[in-house]
Amino acid sequence: MLAAEDTTITERPLRESVRDTLRSRIFEGHYAPGTRLVERDLAAEFNVSRLPIREALRMLRQEGLIRDRAGRGSEVSGLSPKDVEDLFDVRQSLEVLACRLAAKRATTGDLEHLAGLLDEADRCLAKGSILEAHRANSDFHDAITAIANNDFLRSALEPLQGRMHWLFRHVSDLPELIQEHRDLYTAIASGDPDRAAIQSASHIGKYREQFPEDSSATEPKLRKKP
Repeated sequence: MLAAEDTTITERPLRESVRDTLRSRIFEGHYAPGTRLVERDLAAEFNVSRLPIREALRMLRQEGLIRDRAGRGSEVSGLSPKDVEDLFDVRQSLEVLACRLAAKRATTGDLEHLAGLLDEADRCLAKGSILEAHRANSDFHDAITAIANNDFLRSALEPLQGRMHWLFRHVSDLPELIQEHRDLYTAIASGDPDRAAIQSASHIGKYREQFPEDSSATEPKLRKKP
C-alpha cells in the first residue's frame, strides 16, 4: 500500500508510483485487456485521494495502455492483429531514425549507460528476475530515443512506447533478445549511422515476423522458431 502523502519515501511524485504499480500489473498480466480500472476503487486500495489515481490513469492513457470506456471510466487496452501490424510499421520508421541519430550523437557517457542497461538485463535474467530483465530491455530502447536528442521524434515515439513494451513482455527468449540489443549497441557505438540503421531495421523485422497475423488481442504470442 502506498503512503497517503503526495510523494513516496524516495521523493517520487505519488502519481508516478501509482502509475508504475499499475503498469507493472498490466505487463505481468494481472490486469488483462478489458479489465475495468475504477478511480474510487484504486484510491481505496492505495489509500490515497483520487487525484493521484486520476493523474496516473492519464499517464497510462497517453502510453496507450488504457483507454476510456464511454461513461464508465477506464479499461486496459488490448492489441488487435491490425494494431500489432500498425505498431511495427511506425516503429520501423521511427526507431531506425532514432538509432541512426544515436550513432551520430552518443557520448561516452551515453554509451556507458546503454552498456549498463544491457548488463542489468543479464544480471536480472541470471537471478530469475524476468520482469526486471524486461524492464531493462525496455529502458534500453527508451535510452536510445533520449540519446537521439530529437524532440519531435521523442514526442512521436513516447505515446507508442507503452504498447510496444507491453507487446515485447511476451517475448520468451530473453537471452536472444539481450544479444540482439548487444548487437544494436555495437552498431550505435561504432558511430556509423548507416550501420546502426541497418541493425535496427533487422532487429525490428525479426520480431515483426515472429508475431503471427492471428495473434490474440488479449495474449499476443510469438511464433515458435523452427
